Amino acid sequence: MRRTSRLAPVALAVAALLVGVLPAQAQARPGRTPDRTPDRVTVGDRTFITDSRGRALQWRGFNLADKGSRGADAFADIHESDLRDMAARGFNLARLAFFWDDLEPTRGNYDRSYLAKMRRILDWAERYHVKVILDAHQDVYGPHFGARGVPDWATRDEGLPFWPIPDDWFSEYFEPSVQAAFDHLYKDADLRAAHARMWVTVASALGGHPALLGYDLMNEPFARFLEGEDLPAAAARFEAGELTEMWNRLARAIRLVDRRSWVFVEPTVIVGLGVPTRLGRIDDPHAGYAPHFYETAMETGGDYDPDSPFIPAYEAAISDYPSRNRMPVVVGEWGGNPYVAHASRFVTDMTASLDRFSSGWTWWQWCRGGGYCFLDRTGAAKPNARLLAQPYARAVAGDPLSYAYDPATRTYALTFRTRADAGGPTQITVPADAYPNGYRVTVRGGHARWDGHGQTVSVDARGRAGTTYQVTISPR
Repeated sequence: MRRTSRLAPVALAVAALLVGVLPAQAQARPGRTPDRTPDRVTVGDRTFITDSRGRALQWRGFNLADKGSRGADAFADIHESDLRDMAARGFNLARLAFFWDDLEPTRGNYDRSYLAKMRRILDWAERYHVKVILDAHQDVYGPHFGARGVPDWATRDEGLPFWPIPDDWFSEYFEPSVQAAFDHLYKDADLRAAHARMWVTVASALGGHPALLGYDLMNEPFARFLEGEDLPAAAARFEAGELTEMWNRLARAIRLVDRRSWVFVEPTVIVGLGVPTRLGRIDDPHAGYAPHFYETAMETGGDYDPDSPFIPAYEAAISDYPSRNRMPVVVGEWGGNPYVAHASRFVTDMTASLDRFSSGWTWWQWCRGGGYCFLDRTGAAKPNARLLAQPYARAVAGDPLSYAYDPATRTYALTFRTRADAGGPTQITVPADAYPNGYRVTVRGGHARWDGHGQTVSVDARGRAGTTYQVTISPR
């Protein structure tokens, strides 16, 4: 049976937040992030999340999203075996989509059984040593427009018409009624409070879970266009103003109940066209950047063109903002049809690019069947999707100076420099899919010991702080 409750303390906390009555520690604006804080380290122009031992962490994984199951059946298509099988292939991160319309079906009434199901998935993740980012997912705003996301009761379309476009659902974002709904969510005081209250509810219920890495505050935010604006102009105005304000407001709300977990913010989808974001500063010491990385031609049903300027343009657009703000980058979504002619080249080109600018990613998505699913209907990894299983250093006891995987020779190379405040072994995941006949390891630099157990190579660097090591993994 669905159980609901009103959370008066949460409502009061959010009301205090919106009028600025916050504890001093929540109001404080952090200064410039230093090179080393307890939970991150900046190496050159890239920032990494660190663990309790000071090791720089990297992430590889998948989105888990059951859009078709609602109400009592929510999350029915997500199973413990999904987390188990992801981990068995060497992956360590899941981005779990949840839907506000299921969590709060009527205003102020939260479905506690829905939160319990989310906790159960987090429990599975912990069992298999997978971290989770909770993604407040929306597509075309919400169920008022035939999609998922923001509840009906929080939808104000100004009575404008809506015409579904089944063969091009993304174009529905440009319907005036959909844009009006987004505009009211950002501007109307009661909806702003409800949005913050939703996140306080989630963070209060799940914020202390050991499998939780953080919160992706809203999937692919959109905005109303003003008269005469094109997409780049509208995105720039929205990102610099309403979107920056919303990310800061929601982050402050979460910090009322959870000061440890990461909050991940997204730019608009315009970055996929090679347009740099105009987001402002996120005033939170645990803020990460979670852009999406979709190849436009493939999104419209085409093949991947290896000679396209898409990847260089995207890298040029994406890198400045997180570098300037010293934010770790975990790409929340990317993917493509693994059956097109150049699919293998697509996967290897994209993963190489992700290694150049991010510290982690989640492919869309872990599922069985067609489309972008990693698995076919039998549960086997699709041949080209299997190329996602590459070596990576999930924990580096020092500063990662460079790392890359050469798909032609199946050789992985990591160079890192030890740091006095980073302890424990460097751990490199070596998926069995990448080395079915085994692998060999070489370590150069100062004194070090290494051992390999199945999918993990551990390197114990014993030189003094500041010593550089090079680790190479190749087929046996």
